[in-house]
Amino acid sequence: MTKTIDPIAIPQPELHAYLLSAVAPRPICFASTIDKEGNVNLSPFSFFNVFSSNPPIMIFSPARSGRDNSLKHTHINVKEVPEVVINIVNYPIVEQMSLSSTAYDKGVNEFVKAGLTQVASEKVKPPRVGEAPVAFECSVTEVIELADTPGSGNLILAKVELIHINEKYLTDDKLDTTKLDLVGRMGGSWYTRSSGDSLFEIPKPIRTKGIGVNALPENIRNSSVLTGNNLGRLGNVEELPTLTEIEKVADHEDIKDLTKKSELHKIAKEVLEAGHTKQALSILMHAEKFNG
Repeated sequence: MTKTIDPIAIPQPELHAYLLSAVAPRPICFASTIDKEGNVNLSPFSFFNVFSSNPPIMIFSPARSGRDNSLKHTHINVKEVPEVVINIVNYPIVEQMSLSSTAYDKGVNEFVKAGLTQVASEKVKPPRVGEAPVAFECSVTEVIELADTPGSGNLILAKVELIHINEKYLTDDKLDTTKLDLVGRMGGSWYTRSSGDSLFEIPKPIRTKGIGVNALPENIRNSSVLTGNNLGRLGNVEELPTLTEIEKVADHEDIKDLTKKSELHKIAKEVLEAGHTKQALSILMHAEKFNG
C-alpha cells in the first residue's frame, strides 16, 4: 500500500515533518553572520549543500518560522552585511551546535551561549568557529526569497572566498572522511553520525561504462539471494568474466564440490560484499550450470 499526499491539502507543519524525515540525512550549515551594528550570530541550517566548484558556490536556506512567520536573524544579517562563514559540524561539536539553534533574542552571541571559540576571519567580517573541522569564508552573492508565508525558504547563495581546514582531519593533504566524523540532520530530533560501521565505500562507476544490470544473465538478475545493491555492484563491471576466469573459480576447493545454484549464490554474495566483484561474478556464471 502507498499513502499519497497532496502537499496543499495538509497543514504546513505536517508537510514540513514529511519532507524533513524523508529527505535525509542533510548536511548542516553552521552559519556565522554579523549585522550592521556588529552583533554576531551563529545558527545551524540543514537546508544546505554545495552546488558548484567553479565558481565555488554553497546555498543554504534560513526558512521563515512555521509558527509566527518571522525571519531568522541570519537572513536579516546577510541582507545587511552580505557575508557568512559556513562552519562544518562534526560529532565533537554537535551538542553545542544544537544549543546554538535556540531562538535567542537578537543581539545575543550564540558563540558565547554554546561555548564555542570565536576566531577572526581573514576576508569577511563574521568570525568562524574555532572548533569546526572546516570553515568557509563566503561572500553572499544573492538572496532568493521564495515566498512570504510560514515555512517558506530564503536561498542564500554564498561564494567561497577562503577555506580553513584543521590539519588533524587531513591524510596525505586530503580531507579524510574517516577522521572527519561528520553528522547529518534527520527528521524530528534525530541526527546521524558518519563514522565507524556507518561508513562504506562504493566504487565509482567506471569511465568506460559498466555493462549494467540488464546485461547480467537472467538467473543472476532474478536471484533470490542477491539484493538490488549486489546487482548494482555487479553491473558496474566492464565485461562479463571469460571462460578461463569462470573455470578458475570453479576449481577452487570451496566451490568445486557445490552443485546447488542457491549455495553458489550465497558464496558469491559473500565474496562480492568483501569487495571482489569479478570473482563473485565468475562464481555466479559458474552457477548457471546448476539448478536449485
